Amino acid sequence: VEQLVLSSHHAIKHNWEKDYDKYVLPLIEENQPCYILYRLDTKNDSGYEWLFISWSPDTATVRQKMLYASTKATLKQEFGSSQIKEEIHGTIKSEITLDGYKKYKKVLAAPAPLSMREEELNEVKRTEVHTDISINSKHQTLGGVAFPVTEPAQQAIIDMKRGSYDYLQFEIDIENEKINLATAENVPIEKLPSKVPEKSARYHLYRFMHTHEGDYMESIVFIYSMPGYSCSIKERMLYSSCKNPLIDVITQLGLDINKKVKCSR
Repeated sequence: VEQLVLSSHHAIKHNWEKDYDKYVLPLIEENQPCYILYRLDTKNDSGYEWLFISWSPDTATVRQKMLYASTKATLKQEFGSSQIKEEIHGTIKSEITLDGYKKYKKVLAAPAPLSMREEELNEVKRTEVHTDISINSKHQTLGGVAFPVTEPAQQAIIDMKRGSYDYLQFEIDIENEKINLATAENVPIEKLPSKVPEKSARYHLYRFMHTHEGDYMESIVFIYSMPGYSCSIKERMLYSSCKNPLIDVITQLGLDINKKVKCSR
């Protein structure tokens, strides 16, 4: 049975800063995600305030990452969201040390950099000036820019619903303003990370076959992979903007999405 269990706990000896690295860091395993609730010294109306630490290393399996992502909201709700003062997420150990936490706090307190935002706004303006928006190419929706999904891509979604595939990958043809099918195949979950491009954004659909409380289950997971700033601003903007309209198309074709995951490389 897959369930969240308490693996360790410690009593307070000093203040939260002196205890932090001593108690938190030994709990971190290189390939194993975990959640850590760390009590701070401050209080609110609900009692002591807590720091919620989400550890999800890049070396963990996709299955582990999905399982932890799907239980995060439940754990926070059961514990009491009002008692969680702050939340940090770490993929490498240095991000969740006391020093890493303090650096994170400084980043939050610092003024937001304007250069990237200005560059993105300029890109939007250039797109608006040089692109004709028509019903045959793309249209604006409340959820973003909807590029048409090609017929092969739509057929693959229908085939996946029928059980022909357990993995689909989609890519945006930026020049022709379309969403194409990149691949349709059957992939074991341990091979799934190898399908994610390192330098290009992609959308993925995966049929996650597992058991829950002894019952066999199949969950359709939508994965939005973004390699970060190794791809252009325009590509990042288009993939972000086209995501929700694509999900709408998938749903309209009869394939219900159970989980949505964003993956950064």
